[in-house]
Amino acid sequence: MEKQEIISKLPYSKPFQFVDELLDIDENGVEGTYTFDSTLDFYKGHFKDNPITPGVILIEVMAQIGVVCLGIYLLNSTFTKNTSIALTSTEIEFLKPVYPNEKVTVISEKIYFRFGKLKCKVIMKNEKDETVCSGIIAGMILSPPKVSGLSEGEGANTGLK
Repeated sequence: MEKQEIISKLPYSKPFQFVDELLDIDENGVEGTYTFDSTLDFYKGHFKDNPITPGVILIEVMAQIGVVCLGIYLLNSTFTKNTSIALTSTEIEFLKPVYPNEKVTVISEKIYFRFGKLKCKVIMKNEKDETVCSGIIAGMILSPPKVSGLSEGEGANTGLK
C-alpha cells in the first residue's frame, strides 16, 4: 500500500488530522512527520502569552502516525471505512515543549499486533533531532464482523416483542 493511500484512509480530517507525510513504513514500524500550524485553535489559550502544544495533542499525533497509520498498513485491504479504531492505553514521558510552526517526526516500532490490538514504542523528535516525548501507545483496530444469512440492515431474530 502506498504511503499517500494510507494517509487518505485515515478516519480524520483537518483540523484534527495530524499526519503530513509518511517517510517510511513496513511491517515493523513507521516514521512520519507533522508541522504544527500556528493558527491551530488550541494555541489561542494554551498559554495566552507563550503558546505551546498541549500534551494530549502530542499524544494524538503519536497515535495517528505511530498506531493508526501502521495499523492501516498492516490490515491493508481489510481496512475499510467501517473499521473502528480506539486508543486503549498510553504511557508517555514528556521531555521538551513543542511550539507553533515546529515540525516533529514520529518514529514508531511495533511491539506486537495480535487479536486486533497494536502496541508500539513511539518517539517524537523535533527538527534539532531532540526527543520531545516518548513511550508506549496501544490501540484496538476492529473490523465489523461479517454475519452470514442476514441481509443489510437486518438484525438477529430474537423472538422478543
